[in-house]
Amino acid sequence: MRLSRLCTATSVLALAALTAPPVARADDTEAFLRPENWEGRADLWKIDAKGRTVVGETKEDPKYNTFFCSKKKYGDFELTCKIQLRDGVGNSGIQIRSVLKDEKKFVVNGPQVDVGAGYFGALYGEGVGGYLLKPKKDVAKLKEFNDYHVVAKGTHVTVKLNGEVTVDAEFPDNGGKNPAPAEGIIAFQIHAGYPKMHVEFKDIKFTDLSKK
Repeated sequence: MRLSRLCTATSVLALAALTAPPVARADDTEAFLRPENWEGRADLWKIDAKGRTVVGETKEDPKYNTFFCSKKKYGDFELTCKIQLRDGVGNSGIQIRSVLKDEKKFVVNGPQVDVGAGYFGALYGEGVGGYLLKPKKDVAKLKEFNDYHVVAKGTHVTVKLNGEVTVDAEFPDNGGKNPAPAEGIIAFQIHAGYPKMHVEFKDIKFTDLSKK
């Protein structure tokens, strides 16, 4: 009788384990957005870690592309956010697996998920030869805040813009000249050439897939 009860209890626990909903994977947004993890021109960038927001704003043309850069390097990751170019003015982007080339001007080289008229959702080569991957199709339905979803896993990169896949391919290597980077910094861009521009990245969510 005792054995029967034990077997029944064991069966109930096993069934509960099989039917229980999967545990949600914790994201790494808090650690990712800690202010001490970021560097850039203090006169141009602000970070609100609690609000999960990064804002870049210029009052005059900086004359060069400058970035707000993570100090930590990342390999595989998933990043989502909403991005606004206020009044549609300017050009921006999210650098992935990139390299900081100038520690005073915060100039960055590497793949960039592009943000700007005519370039939304593309993968651009910032300082490494121009376009790597153009969007799979034109994106017609843009919003004030556009939803970006970026996944870099191994040598593959996927970009979604407002739910539409714009890039889903292997990192191009330009004929071996620029091999797919295994890891690098993530950075947000302010583009040269505009007297004034305001870009906002909000509702940022980040998951470091390299450690999962």
